Amino acid sequence: MAHVSAVKVLATKSGILDAAKQILQTQGYSGLTTRNVAAKAGVPLSQIQYHFGSKEGMLLALFEFMNTQLLDRQDAMFNEQSLTLSQQWDLACDYLDADIDSGYVRVLQELMAAGWSNPGIGKVVCEGILSWNKLLTDLAEKALQSFGTLGPFTPQDLAALVGSAFIGAESRLLLGLEDQGVSLRHSLRRFGDIIRIFEDQANRGKY
Repeated sequence: MAHVSAVKVLATKSGILDAAKQILQTQGYSGLTTRNVAAKAGVPLSQIQYHFGSKEGMLLALFEFMNTQLLDRQDAMFNEQSLTLSQQWDLACDYLDADIDSGYVRVLQELMAAGWSNPGIGKVVCEGILSWNKLLTDLAEKALQSFGTLGPFTPQDLAALVGSAFIGAESRLLLGLEDQGVSLRHSLRRFGDIIRIFEDQANRGKY
């Protein structure tokens, strides 16, 4: 009986979070209420307060759940020894499309904006971005060891620039600027060509 109850609780929480994600994607943070989430999930309004406490608690739970999945995915990719750095970059660009389709990008962008005036949301979103920044910094440090140089950049510089490039591209994609001729996905992928130049130079230096 206890197992059945636990499964039911998990299903209810998952249903609420999925409903919140769908509403964020279509109506944004300003259009999301606990009432319309409850209606979308087909549960009493009291269930949201019971499981998450508030609209803020529900959204932070959604962000933490989705962000943890992405960090685990990125960590596995960056530690995959069979992939070159340029191949990892190509895969990261593939992930961008997947993250837009999954709704993660919209959730992140909505909560970033909400975090400007809501310290609780801002704190959690900053922690998530800092975790991603650490993964990027570690990767840049590995690149420095492999290539011997990153030009004028430190690993911290590159991590900041790469993170900003992806988050900025995500924001512009959501605004539809790519449909108006602004190169976003293509430009990000071309950076992989720069990495390949460094890889070729490093490989030639070995012989």
